[in-house]
Amino acid sequence: MIKIVKRPEPSSLAALMAPIIAIGITLIGCALLFLLLGKDPFTSVKALFWDPLFDPQIASFSRPQLLVKAAPIILIALGLSVGFQAGIWNIGAEGQYITGAIAATAVGLAFWGSDSIWVFPIMGLAGVLGGVAYAMVPAILRVQFGANEILVSLMLVYVAINLLAAMVTGPMKNPLAFGFPETRSFRDFPAAYNTEILDNSGLHYGVIATLLIVAIAYIVQTRHLFGFQVRVMGLAPKAARLSGVIPERMVVICFAISGGLAGLAGFFEVTGPAGKLTTEFGSGYGFTAIIVAFLGRLNPLGIVLAGLVLALTIIGGEIAQLTLNIPAAAVLVIQGMVLFFLLAADLFVRYRIKLSSKVAA
Repeated sequence: MIKIVKRPEPSSLAALMAPIIAIGITLIGCALLFLLLGKDPFTSVKALFWDPLFDPQIASFSRPQLLVKAAPIILIALGLSVGFQAGIWNIGAEGQYITGAIAATAVGLAFWGSDSIWVFPIMGLAGVLGGVAYAMVPAILRVQFGANEILVSLMLVYVAINLLAAMVTGPMKNPLAFGFPETRSFRDFPAAYNTEILDNSGLHYGVIATLLIVAIAYIVQTRHLFGFQVRVMGLAPKAARLSGVIPERMVVICFAISGGLAGLAGFFEVTGPAGKLTTEFGSGYGFTAIIVAFLGRLNPLGIVLAGLVLALTIIGGEIAQLTLNIPAAAVLVIQGMVLFFLLAADLFVRYRIKLSSKVAA
């Protein structure tokens, strides 16, 4: 008989190997998926994971874009990881990312044409506050009424998507866009544009800010009292309360951090790579960040590596769509497989398989 038996202590080796095993099984799953789609498995996997990094004709463009694509995902995942460690489940970061971008865009449009150096930082502050304000809705509903923050935060994503559509077709619509649902482009507003730091690299201030926030998050998680309180809150809520942690306050703080970083990511994206708001601005980064947070073991350094891996799937998926005519939905399936196989591999951190020759009576 095959039994799954709980380990006396979680296995550190299994915890270390689980992400590696998950990615390895995902590669096998990718090959099978492409085979079912009628594509050559080796060529497809190569186009997805190898060519963006090592193909001479593609890598010169895709390598710098790796950090650009990964930055907003990493930034959102860092915020989510704080709440996840405390057992607070913010699943609506996509909505906070969108509302942060809307708030930043509103400020930018209000100052349109100004050459003040304060326009860009004020827009950034508006993006953070927009994300925080939207995150406060599920936080307050949980604290005051005991509402399930998973459902509330997730449903608010769809409210944010409709709010975005209303803004770009209404008060924020570009009057010179010939009827297209979009705002003015920040590329035409130098004081508000998140310009490239190095020419033809795609690297912008959002990438630098993300790396700085990763360093801060690592220090807070490993060296600061708040990081310890977050971990205790997640592992033993009763012990956390006895040690002086107020759970209601922790819920609000964790939602504020995750919402603020998601809004900041929206600000950097709308003023940089996107350049403007459209109905398609919601790119799914908020949902991808959930995968990144767990794949990175809720550790800032692990989140950076996981963010780069997921960004590679996005860039590789775009290349595969163009060169091999692979459907865009296949990339989402691949990202889902990463999380699914990681959760499956995580089972063996706390449990092990035991073979028994005895048969139950």
